[in-house]
Amino acid sequence: MTSRGGEMKTVQLEIKRFDDVIGDVAAALAEDKSLPSRISFDNVEALWKILSPKKMELLQAMAGQGYLSIREIARRVNRDVSAVHRDIKALTDAGLVERNSERQACFPYD
Repeated sequence: MTSRGGEMKTVQLEIKRFDDVIGDVAAALAEDKSLPSRISFDNVEALWKILSPKKMELLQAMAGQGYLSIREIARRVNRDVSAVHRDIKALTDAGLVERNSERQACFPYD
């Protein structure tokens, strides 16, 4: 799937200590460079806690689809609405999913 401009919008997931992430950002600012979209986790355990197989399934169903209701996401993955709501909240808290004023959710990457 591609974004409106025809290019895929991707995010890089990485395991990197917080201090190292801050160093990367500081270096990019000093060189006036932009960094790719990425989400960093301190360790493998933190990554797998957030990205369980069920949550990965949600992200795949949401990728490139824009904002969707929780009910629609649950329908797409054939899961209970309350379970999907819990997982979407965890993904939102982790910064992977965005919510709008209508409480719809979006994974803003392809």
